[in-house]
Amino acid sequence: MPDLDAFDLSGTVAVVTGGTRGIGRAITRGFADAGADVVPTSRTEAAVEDAVTDVRDRGATSVVHPTDVTDEGSIRNLFERVEDELGGVDAVVNNAGVNPDAALGPPEDIDDEAFEFTTDVNLRGAFRCARAAAESLAERDGTLINVASVGGVVGLPRQHPYVASKHGLVGLTKSMALDWAPDVRVNALAPGYVRTDLTEELRENERLRQSIVDRTPMARFADPEEIAGPAIFLASDAASFVTGECLTVDGGWTAR
Repeated sequence: MPDLDAFDLSGTVAVVTGGTRGIGRAITRGFADAGADVVPTSRTEAAVEDAVTDVRDRGATSVVHPTDVTDEGSIRNLFERVEDELGGVDAVVNNAGVNPDAALGPPEDIDDEAFEFTTDVNLRGAFRCARAAAESLAERDGTLINVASVGGVVGLPRQHPYVASKHGLVGLTKSMALDWAPDVRVNALAPGYVRTDLTEELRENERLRQSIVDRTPMARFADPEEIAGPAIFLASDAASFVTGECLTVDGGWTAR
């Protein structure tokens, strides 16, 4: 019989970037329900305050600290505060990500600014956070989870900066896992199409929504909570021998 207590995150301090809405908010709640103290962060103070209240209502400890993952100083201040107030960090979930309208379209229509902004948030932002947390994670036998996408394992039309950044994030996960083993486990999650604010416009387009549902063997979009469970697994002792992996959570979308 497996040890189900291995999924318990009690005593864990976790930081979740982009943790105030969508998949990040679900992971924040899931970690808190699993016993972790959680610091959800994003750029907007009001959103962070709301997410922190959610964590505290679940009986966990948190701190309010808005963070911009494109700003090295902002990230450094976040992890210094977590160290000072919570003793360090055991798990970092790099979930902050963007896919702006300016970065959508055929390659010839995408300018350098849109490409650079997308990769700066999605890829370099994750790298900055990992680097800032490295010492604490190593001291505490911690874990790093990079939230990629099915766009990190297959191509998607008209989403070139996003796909490039997510493929880069999967590659970064694998190379960091090699450098940081055995002290830190590094894995990626690759969600498929999820019911979040970011997919609302897509879901409202009946033709596009139906094309995704038709390709997905589970025949629907995921709920954000269905991504939180795999994240809890990767952060927990239940995944103690898992590193350098990309766990695809897409209802079978990439299996076709």
